[in-house]
Amino acid sequence: MTSNDAAHSPLYLSLLAETAKIGWPELERFFARGILLHVARDLDLVSVAEAIASDDTTQVTQWLSAGLVERIQAETAADFAARDPDLWAVVVSPWVCVQERG
Repeated sequence: MTSNDAAHSPLYLSLLAETAKIGWPELERFFARGILLHVARDLDLVSVAEAIASDDTTQVTQWLSAGLVERIQAETAADFAARDPDLWAVVVSPWVCVQERG
């Protein structure tokens, strides 16, 4: 464990371990089911997943209101399909949180 890890909760570390790079084709089925959440680049993907998992409605509502976390829209899905960008994802059932990197 690094000194940086000591500042994070066990839930954060667990979600971090479950976060992985993934291609858009593997995410399309989650988009079709309406359970794919787009996380803005300037947020920590794992912190967002942690807030969702721990039911931190105040924080999640702030991100949703600011447009920093949202269900992936058709335009974004089409863009991801065309560009196939570097994406990272983590599952917080029933949601899949995804963030573009790079």
